[in-house]
Amino acid sequence: MAGDLSTLVARIPAEADGWRLDRALAAALPQFSRERLKKLIASGHVLASDGTAVRDAKASAAQGQKFTVSVPEPEPAEATAQNIPLTVVFEDDYLIVVDKPAGLVVHPAAGNADGTLVNALLHHCAGNLSGIGGVARPGIVHRIDKDTSGLIVAAKTDKAHIGLAKQFAAHSIDRIYSAVAAGIVMEPEGRIEGNLARSTQNRQKMAVVEPPRGKHAVTHFRRIVALNEATHVECRLETGRTHQVRVHMAHIGHSLLGDPFYGRTKKAHRAILESLDFRRQALHAKRLGFVHPVTRNALTFESELPLDIQELLRALNV
Repeated sequence: MAGDLSTLVARIPAEADGWRLDRALAAALPQFSRERLKKLIASGHVLASDGTAVRDAKASAAQGQKFTVSVPEPEPAEATAQNIPLTVVFEDDYLIVVDKPAGLVVHPAAGNADGTLVNALLHHCAGNLSGIGGVARPGIVHRIDKDTSGLIVAAKTDKAHIGLAKQFAAHSIDRIYSAVAAGIVMEPEGRIEGNLARSTQNRQKMAVVEPPRGKHAVTHFRRIVALNEATHVECRLETGRTHQVRVHMAHIGHSLLGDPFYGRTKKAHRAILESLDFRRQALHAKRLGFVHPVTRNALTFESELPLDIQELLRALNV
């Protein structure tokens, strides 16, 4: 199609046999979000092997089916560039790694039209961000929650975006989070496995569900030190699902301190959190490691704990 940025061929993998088309294509093309693929399907940019446009995102897909996905040139970004200070850990012509503060939303959405990381990146990178994420999320390959601090990588070029997305899909990205969990974690280390899906009681929350519902999720945890009815832990993500660390730790009875969704503040901690004015989940994306999608160099970045979590640890270390 004239003006297309790229044309990709997607083959439906075995595990996606029988899934609805948008979900199956998301498994075959991990660089695209399911919502992005829904829009491409609806706009006639997904062709079956006979060349006809497939416009029903709910249609059933079959293992081995081939589809051609044409990705149009990105529209002008809906987000505007804003001069918001950024802590840049690494940057080259292809990607940028930022140490995000707590409270900064990653991309514009309902309730957060601006003042986001995307707005800041558009200013810092002079608009040079990958268009694969669509007009609302230029450059965004993965996310961390608004009130989670730490490392996040964004893509400046589509090649970098695709290469990083493949690594995220293959679970080869090294991601370690530092967290403060309620209660004493007795095991020195452990593995939490549980599919995650939207809660049927609250669509804003995720929940551990029984297969085949939900997405496979695995978190490995390691106890750092026991505190006052709390534990400093590190969590390594084997998979990367929405709210994964928060939900998995709550699932084993150790929700994160300050978490407004998945935990209830214990009496022993309430006064401490209030005295520190600590109003977020105690979670920090500490380490991010990946293979550079263009140079192929192995890169690893570490971020120190922010001051608010350092102060929380000191207050609990009695």
